[in-house]
Amino acid sequence: MVMTHATIGFLAAISLGLACLAQVPRTPDVEAQRAAMKKLSFLIGKWSGEASILRAPGQFVDLSQTEEAEFKLDGLVLMIEGVGRTKSDGKLALQALGLVSFDDESGTYRMRAFNDGRWLETEVRLADSGHAITWGFTLGEMKTSSVLRLNEKGEWTERTELTTAARPPQRFMELTVRRVRE
Repeated sequence: MVMTHATIGFLAAISLGLACLAQVPRTPDVEAQRAAMKKLSFLIGKWSGEASILRAPGQFVDLSQTEEAEFKLDGLVLMIEGVGRTKSDGKLALQALGLVSFDDESGTYRMRAFNDGRWLETEVRLADSGHAITWGFTLGEMKTSSVLRLNEKGEWTERTELTTAARPPQRFMELTVRRVRE
């Protein structure tokens, strides 16, 4: 086959077009994302109660805890803000903000969480027939595992365990809050 300038130009245009199409981002399925996010609606509302958090080996601090969860961006993101104040003097001891979304391409929930000037990103999984979520992270020799669920009384309970090196898991945080408004 003899290649003319027109043929070469045509093949170059097709190659360029295919390269451009390969770089076009996939359009998210926002309806699938909203449907998945609705499965987390059991958390929506303002909650209040108690928490206990490990501040030093064997030293727990008791907190008055609030949690507020609401959908943002028309149901595409769940924002959860937790604030804990020491029961002894009301001082701010814990502030955390989590943003949960659903990636329809991979079929996974992702959370970006912020507290004490740090942030992490982790996968979140639905558990207990959709009335609980689990997540965790690893940082060096430290590993956490968290479970948030609604118990039989409708209370939001959360427990985080911490594993360091070869030591057995230990309780890092525990909270129980009750819904004060939807």
